[in-house]
Amino acid sequence: MTLFKPTFFKPSMLCFAMALAWQTHATERFAYTPVYGQEVHGGVGLIQMPTARMNPEGEFSFNYQDAQEYRFWSTSLQLFPWMETTIRYNDVRTKLYSADPNFSGDQTLKDKGIDTKFRLWQESYWLPQFSVGFRDFGGTGLLEGEYVAMAKRWRDIDVHLGIGWGYMGNRGNIANPLCKLSDEFCERATATTGSGGQIDFHKFFHGKAALYGGIDYQTPWDPLRLSLEYDGNDYQSDKAGKLEVDSPWNVAALYRLNDNIDLHLSYQRGNTVGFGASFRTNFHEASQAKVVSAPKPVPAVRPAADSALDQNALITELYYKGGFAVTGLKYDGSVITVQGVSYGFADQDEFLNRVGRIIASYAPESVKTYNIVELSGGVPMVESSIDADQFVAAVRRDNLTARVASSIKRQEPTPVTGEWQFKPELHGFNYGVDFFWTQSFGNPESFYMYQAGFNPRVGYALDDHWFVETSGRIDVLSNFDEFNFKVDTFDTGVPRVRTYVREYASNKVALDTFYVGWKNQIAKEWFAAGYAGVLETMYSGVGGEVLYRPIDSRLAWGIDVNYVQQRDFDAVFGLRDYKVATGFVSMYWNPEFADDLLFKVRAGRYLAGDKGATFELNKRFDSGIVVGAYAAKTNLSAAQYGEGSFTKGFFISIPTDVLLLRHGKGSGTFPWVPISRDGGQPLHRPFELYRFTESRAPFVD
Repeated sequence: MTLFKPTFFKPSMLCFAMALAWQTHATERFAYTPVYGQEVHGGVGLIQMPTARMNPEGEFSFNYQDAQEYRFWSTSLQLFPWMETTIRYNDVRTKLYSADPNFSGDQTLKDKGIDTKFRLWQESYWLPQFSVGFRDFGGTGLLEGEYVAMAKRWRDIDVHLGIGWGYMGNRGNIANPLCKLSDEFCERATATTGSGGQIDFHKFFHGKAALYGGIDYQTPWDPLRLSLEYDGNDYQSDKAGKLEVDSPWNVAALYRLNDNIDLHLSYQRGNTVGFGASFRTNFHEASQAKVVSAPKPVPAVRPAADSALDQNALITELYYKGGFAVTGLKYDGSVITVQGVSYGFADQDEFLNRVGRIIASYAPESVKTYNIVELSGGVPMVESSIDADQFVAAVRRDNLTARVASSIKRQEPTPVTGEWQFKPELHGFNYGVDFFWTQSFGNPESFYMYQAGFNPRVGYALDDHWFVETSGRIDVLSNFDEFNFKVDTFDTGVPRVRTYVREYASNKVALDTFYVGWKNQIAKEWFAAGYAGVLETMYSGVGGEVLYRPIDSRLAWGIDVNYVQQRDFDAVFGLRDYKVATGFVSMYWNPEFADDLLFKVRAGRYLAGDKGATFELNKRFDSGIVVGAYAAKTNLSAAQYGEGSFTKGFFISIPTDVLLLRHGKGSGTFPWVPISRDGGQPLHRPFELYRFTESRAPFVD
């Protein structure tokens, strides 16, 4: 018996097999994006030097690094697959914040920086990945530099090579290749433009240049990665002073403690031990396990056509299992209309699926349409009209071609004629308590300043359109009493509209708002609102707004006009002398080619009387987390504005749905404003129609 028969391959067959194996390996190599470690300054890199690599979109890390003369706190976010952003605070331990101990005590020098990196070419079978990046651009220039980098991976080894300019090119081991284009590239200005905050384009890729590079090695032990780096900086002109360098080579180890924490250990310049840690998460994947019942099944046999509708049971189940507080119900035999407030499910499809199933389980077979009207502040926003037969066939899988989405039509709310079977009186008091956390980084008194407490609020609805609202602030935990920085000595003639922060924040108990408001839909697709009273912490006055927002439109327009007066520092009802008229024309655009982006542009007159525009970009991730950035440019010069040159800021909005065990709406916003001055400052209006009408065209869904 022959147990086996040997097979002999021809060379061509062997080559084909090897090529197929290599191609399979290559496909595996490029089929996913690994999560790379953070370099010392924040952002994907080796040790001191950035690389061409990018993390998966949505990857976020909070990083701390200690390297003797310096400490770095940074956050890095992969905003797009091709763009990485980093915000950083640098602590120069060899320098004081200022020479005046009454101003900043013994605090060491702090400096903020912003980095960004763009992928030019994604790694392919033959070609490496290419990226270009800018470190500390638009700041004081402490770590300012630019680079072009490439990376190529071979199995467990990632090879990196780059050219650095500025801080990353101080070693000057090559001639600046751009000098061949123009002699202007051979010199780099050392001074920072204006008062910082402006982008010094004239410095980009100028001056000394240096080659740098290194290797990342993924060890057979999955949690451990090793790095070897040739540094492009010679550290002879650092802000911390001339640093001793015994070797241009740096080595490091990254230990991945778990899915969220990286530990870093490095040996730099041949004489310095560095260490740090990174907390990582992905904004696309952020979620929380839920304690929630499954959607209600639609019974195989629905109530007979002549059955009575159990309204009380339907309304109760819609509230507890559908996340829908019913404020009106009408049943005429073929149509059931329910209106109310959606509070339980941020995802619109999930909300309508659950509500539709609940109605279908109670509605007689004679009902052909379910109309679900969502209200905001008593004003109808959108009507979801569900074809009952199509919907039931889809959820029961009676028809495999039926789809839940195709059975639902979003439209303008249809006025209801006749009598409601259920329409409770909802006018009267409402109340609640919110928690607040205010924070500020990089202050002379203390690097981190905070204020935490509660915002009790009480309102009274006079009817569906008129209301009275008041809110207060109770300071529970704070170090704002250390806040002694004032800007009087930097007087540039600009009214003090926001820089009296200390005077207002020092109140342990304060009245934030107390105003009467009105809102309504004044015509098809048009909304209006008005308000008068104490409008925010620093201003009282009167104002109004008009907004055009069609159902599911990606474009909305608005106009607001306000006349306000500055409040007394005791934050009660007294007023100071300063008065101003302020207002804006606003545009909101969620482009079809980038469904996860929302652009906002507001042009008009600010609180200080300066005129200009604010540009804001919002990026939404799959989890509902929104990251945003804004900048305001006005007719004030950089010198008039002061340090920072213009108003700018960043924020992260985190929905409560990714934090709690039960589904829900709402979110908390964490802002970061590098520095706040009086130019480009808008009124914090207590009532904004774009937010009020969110359900007409949800951006976060």
